Amino acid sequence: MKKFAIAAILASLSAGAFAAQGDIIARLRITEVKAQASGDKLLNDPLHVNVGNDTIPELDFTYMLTNNIGAELILGTSKHDITANGAKIGSVKVLPPTLTLQYHFNPEGQFRPYAGAGINYTRFYGFKDDSPLNLSIKKNSFGPALQVGIDMPLTKDVFLNLDMKKLWIKTKVQSNGADVGTLDINPLVTSVGIGMKF
Repeated sequence: MKKFAIAAILASLSAGAFAAQGDIIARLRITEVKAQASGDKLLNDPLHVNVGNDTIPELDFTYMLTNNIGAELILGTSKHDITANGAKIGSVKVLPPTLTLQYHFNPEGQFRPYAGAGINYTRFYGFKDDSPLNLSIKKNSFGPALQVGIDMPLTKDVFLNLDMKKLWIKTKVQSNGADVGTLDINPLVTSVGIGMKF
């Protein structure tokens, strides 16, 4: 009898727990943006430039085109310290709205893994230069994005989400108005949060 009751509860959770074609999923996540920076192209990196990490709230929306295919828009902004030889030389804020097309492998199951690919447009703003080099960031960037994740039900319409993305982000850097190279940030973005379907 107990086994039957547990099975009934699990069935009720999985039935309708996830979105179908035409539904919208909203997720609120806590996200770590871990920069995998490279300054190799920046003055041949004599300063050993690094970009710090940040932890942020992040909001995203997914529209289910079919039961298996969804389009997700990710919104969030992060702030990163920039160091050279271990000393802070500045900071920058990054706004990378990212659009991915996802494939959901098990749309009616208890666990719903997905994978996606898409594009990010990154806007750099709020740059602060703490160095004597009179540094500035010249341009925003477009780059690819890859994504894997999984949804796990908590109630009929609410679920736990784990997500990981790889973004390719780079920008031109100037010193005293002259180009000195590019800085590749290329963050690994890991998230955990709660989602709800509408």
